[in-house]
Amino acid sequence: MKEQLSWKVGGQQGEGIESTGEIFSMALNRLGYFLYGYRHFSSRIKGGHTNNKIRVSTTQVRAIADDLDILIAFDQETIDVNYKELHSGGVIIADAKFKPEKPEDTDASLFIVPFTELATGLGTSLMKNMVAVGATCAVLNLDPDVFKEVVEEIFGRKGEAVVEKNMEAIKQGFQTMIDELGDKVGSLQLKEADGNKRMFMIGNDAIALGALAGGVRLMAAYPITPASEIMEYLIKKLPMVGGTVIQTEDEIAAATMAIGANYGGIRSFTASAGPGLSLMMEAIGLSGMTEQPLVVVDTQRGGPSTGLPTKQEQSDLMAMIYGTHGEIPKIVLAPSTVQEAFYDTVEAFNLAEEYQCPVIILSDLQLSLGKQTVEPLDYSKVEIRRGKLVGEESDLDELEPKKYYKRFEVTEDGVSPRVIPGMRNGIHHVTGVEHDETGKPSESPVNRKAQMDKRMRKLDNIKFNQPIHVNAPHEEADLLLVGFNSTRGVIEEAMGRLEMDGLKVNHAHIRLIHPFPAIELEPLMQSAKKVIVIENNATGQLANIIKMNVGYGNKITKMTKYDGTPYLPNEIHTRCKELN
Repeated sequence: MKEQLSWKVGGQQGEGIESTGEIFSMALNRLGYFLYGYRHFSSRIKGGHTNNKIRVSTTQVRAIADDLDILIAFDQETIDVNYKELHSGGVIIADAKFKPEKPEDTDASLFIVPFTELATGLGTSLMKNMVAVGATCAVLNLDPDVFKEVVEEIFGRKGEAVVEKNMEAIKQGFQTMIDELGDKVGSLQLKEADGNKRMFMIGNDAIALGALAGGVRLMAAYPITPASEIMEYLIKKLPMVGGTVIQTEDEIAAATMAIGANYGGIRSFTASAGPGLSLMMEAIGLSGMTEQPLVVVDTQRGGPSTGLPTKQEQSDLMAMIYGTHGEIPKIVLAPSTVQEAFYDTVEAFNLAEEYQCPVIILSDLQLSLGKQTVEPLDYSKVEIRRGKLVGEESDLDELEPKKYYKRFEVTEDGVSPRVIPGMRNGIHHVTGVEHDETGKPSESPVNRKAQMDKRMRKLDNIKFNQPIHVNAPHEEADLLLVGFNSTRGVIEEAMGRLEMDGLKVNHAHIRLIHPFPAIELEPLMQSAKKVIVIENNATGQLANIIKMNVGYGNKITKMTKYDGTPYLPNEIHTRCKELN
């Protein structure tokens, strides 16, 4: 029996590839297995090759598998594109409809099952994905009835007859494959899972849920891949707590609307990808100048311009730190798992209000859309901190009436007391030009310096729990591997393999990108012979930021990948051995 396996389904976009993977993974998740899934899809509604690769394990996994055990093919292109991932003993299960052919340079077994024909016989060819799921059950020696709960959940609203037909499709696929396999039934059977209940979700859902738990009541946004799921989740959930989602005409309006709502005392945010963030930069500067809280989610994708909308990249790093004109305090967070995405989103809203500045939650496509097993979230960890927000009008009673409130008062920590518009004795100006303590425009050199110094002092006082995720078993290491966002899991897996090769390896994953945690990273770099910075961009942006903030340029080696695909464990393992 196997501790883990990798399963992939592929075909033309619009054929139900995503739903096939969803049904398969949901059922195994409920059995207690750990899963990690990643979809390759085209930037179009229908057509073009797409596949969904899912790793199933009895222990935690946070990376795509190097190889493949089972390939479900709805067309020949799926075989041609993906067969080289199959290891010796791997299985191709293909629809008889397209007369599948196995390439000569693979020893994987090809089994031909009439997915479409069986589904059509049950009433509709759309159920061919269910037949494919049933065929998979035979290889895994898995009882088809484990899918009953999932099928009822997905199709129950359509009536019992639809549920029964889908279950019949699974059972017919199972039986047909049993007949094909002969003595190979259960040849890829998994060890039994622990049966524990866990969540299975994408990073975007975790971000949306974190916003909800963090007290958000308004999301203003414009749809864009790969951020749209955040909107879709909150469109359903925010009205339940008296909130709403507004689809704006563009990203400029989304950012400024979020600023306005925050100014009025309502926790609000927006989410987009690189092209949308480019449009938001002036508004982000407005948030910094007017000292209004603003949370922005950037789900990175391939750029520049429209670039690769549905492919993995981590190339917005410099833009998120330095994209605005002028100089403002800004916080950039980079969660590395779906679970962190939830907790870091909650914290982003606290930081935005405590320091009265823009906070950017930096994700990437693999983290935002990749689906992974998540342990139950601990809602007791959620707290809402609103900083220096004056909560009661009575707190302003001692102020002299008819005098402007010092909304931008120069303070030692750089944060001024904030009032909600309309509070008695709290009247003040708000403007995007430089201003004095009451908000009135001012071009005085003395005032300019005082206000700039005040705003920038915020960066000296920012407190963020665990700015670096550290896995450092060695006081002195041969290699220090550094990354951010979704590369954490694949680096951890490669690290284990390098340790088996006899190398001493430490790992630092950066969670607070700006202000950069130089003090925390410096000792790890000092004690390592070589530092390898692993990232999905062409220029090594994180490596350059480390050089700027920490130094040790002579120790740093850049490992970059920018072809639109995520790293695999073997890639990092092999390249680290070459670079050592």
